[in-house]
Amino acid sequence: MATLELTESNFDDTVKEGIVLIDFWASWCGPCRAFGPIYEEASERHPDAVFGKVDTEAQQGLAAAFQVTAIPTLAVMRDGVVLMAQPGVLPGPAIDEIIEKARELDMDEVRREIAEQQAAGETAGGEQKDEPN
Repeated sequence: MATLELTESNFDDTVKEGIVLIDFWASWCGPCRAFGPIYEEASERHPDAVFGKVDTEAQQGLAAAFQVTAIPTLAVMRDGVVLMAQPGVLPGPAIDEIIEKARELDMDEVRREIAEQQAAGETAGGEQKDEPN
């Protein structure tokens, strides 16, 4: 399977279902060019996953949304939920392992944990202290 160019216009529809890997890259980046063939080979091994590429120069909004500060950065999503984002060149076996772990996740459990963390954050951040008179 070939990689797919992700843009702000096709991003949401692309990531809403299934396992999606996202390679944040730029053409001037040497490590990004070295990672490209590794990423492409992994896409051939995992036709059930979507392998997207975001050109950080052309899609600065997407790079900012993922808080990409170094490239290449590999992000992994499943069913619209960001599971991880890691900068650096990863070897093929590491990509394979990440995909396997993403497949094994119980997404209902992941969503429950996210909701609990968000609720705890709102409670901690939303409490008002009584000030002495």
